[in-house]
Amino acid sequence: MGALIEFCKVSKIYPMGDDVVVAANEISMEIEKGEFVAIVGKSGSGKSTCMNIIGCLDVPSSGTYLLDGRDVGQMNRNELATIRNQMLGFIFQQYNLLPKLTVQENVEVPLMYAGISKPERHKRAKEALELVGLSGKLNHRPNQLSGGQQQRVSVARALVGNPAVILADEPTGALDSKTGREVLSMLQQLHTAGNTVVLITHDNSIAVQAQRIIRLEDGCVVYDGPSDAPEAIVPSAQPVELRRAQE
Repeated sequence: MGALIEFCKVSKIYPMGDDVVVAANEISMEIEKGEFVAIVGKSGSGKSTCMNIIGCLDVPSSGTYLLDGRDVGQMNRNELATIRNQMLGFIFQQYNLLPKLTVQENVEVPLMYAGISKPERHKRAKEALELVGLSGKLNHRPNQLSGGQQQRVSVARALVGNPAVILADEPTGALDSKTGREVLSMLQQLHTAGNTVVLITHDNSIAVQAQRIIRLEDGCVVYDGPSDAPEAIVPSAQPVELRRAQE
């Protein structure tokens, strides 16, 4: 049995006028079922490209991406939409909640696309919202919730389809530090419960909350290993004062 997520020399090239931009350059990596992995890098490092490919929102220009053994690069648009809905739960920085729907209805959206019956949708949405501590907010609209509560709704929406992978893209970016820590704690709890979590971030302090870090620079993997190893944190990312103290 292979890895749940497998990149084999994955490249992504975008045309830019008469030139091209290499957003991902022969990236190879494997993520096993049940891991909590942070893909980290600065703007332009290729982390968003990797997220889009892992999330079946884009396909490689070359190389192979296997999701649970299936070659995503060979899929058409409908097949990509199907595998996205079946296997992936998304948590976005801006929550992406539908303002006219209630909290419960927002959580039910992926189940509706999956053709789940209304009674089953209601049951599963309520269970997911109870899991994130929002069972008392079922009939609220998103604008009646705090930012942290809205992100909890998006976590419930990501969980409700029991996906193989939870893909969190800068999930704390729009939150204050206290609420951000709560959301990270929730991701750690999901990992402890056996879920596979892939966290995309530019922030070292968030990346180290994961079990493993894959660091990208200029579309290439420059580090792949435990998050508590000294080399997991790029020295130049440390504050100047800290670097001076170490010198």
